[in-house]
Formats: sequence, C-alpha cells, structure tokens
Amino acid sequence: MLAMSIQIYTDGSCLGNPGPGAWAFLLRVEGKEVRKQDGEPYTTNNRMELMAVIEALKYATEQHPDQRNFEVYSDSTWVISTLTKNWKRKKNLDLWELLTPYLFDKKITWNWVRGHNGHKENEDCDVRAQAEAQRQNKVYQKMDARELHLPGEDPVLF
Repeated sequence: MLAMSIQIYTDGSCLGNPGPGAWAFLLRVEGKEVRKQDGEPYTTNNRMELMAVIEALKYATEQHPDQRNFEVYSDSTWVISTLTKNWKRKKNLDLWELLTPYLFDKKITWNWVRGHNGHKENEDCDVRAQAEAQRQNKVYQKMDARELHLPGEDPVLF
C-alpha cells in the first residue's frame, strides 16, 4: 500500500517590492481541499512566497500530525532552489528559522511550477494572494512612513 501524500500548492504576491503583500495555499489530502490566505501591509514578494510554504506546512502538521509525506508546489524558483540546491540563505533568516521545524521527520518533494501559465492550483493561489494583497493595501495606505520596515531592518528614523 502506498503512503498517503499531502499535496500543497503555494503562492505569494506583493504590490510593489516592498509593499502590501499576501500568501495563499491550497492543501489537498484524500480528495479534500483546504484554502487559506493572509498577508501583511508592508513586506516583500520573497517573504510572501516563503510564508505560503510555512503556513501550509504548519497547517498540515497541525491537522495531520502523523503524516510524513508531502508534495509542495511553488512558482518561486528562489524557495524551491534554496531547499533543493542548497542556495545560501542570505535574507529573510527569521522565516527560514520558522520553516526549519516543519522540515524534520518529513519526506517532502519540492516541485517548481511555472507561474501564470494555466496551472490550475497555482492560479487559484495566485488569485487569492493578489486579492488579499489588495486588502492589505488598504491598511498600508493608512500607515505612517515610520512604521514601514521589514523584520531585521532598523526602522527609518525621521
């Protein structure tokens, strides 16, 4: 009998880079699908691509704690290559640290998919991430410039 595998599709989006951004995932297990998305008013596209993977693996681990087999699909060359080709982790170290515990004791197959190319699940995540980024833009528009800094950056002092 083949071991069950959880399929995870992810995408991140950012209006400007940095700017308002969002992530989305679609998780499929035993024919059932779960969709989730969220965002931040000031972030980068790479952060949102990585957050999509983190949030998906976090959710999958919480909901299916005994599951060890995962297939992750992302259109982020940066995320996939960092995890499969050992690209050096130079930025967003806080997020790589968040991801690390979700990698232990799992067999994860990392798959790159071409974005904006008709891949049904990737398109679904893309549409939801873009819509959430638009919602985050409303928060961003109300922010004071002194609040605009990314984790690991020193805030700009005026």
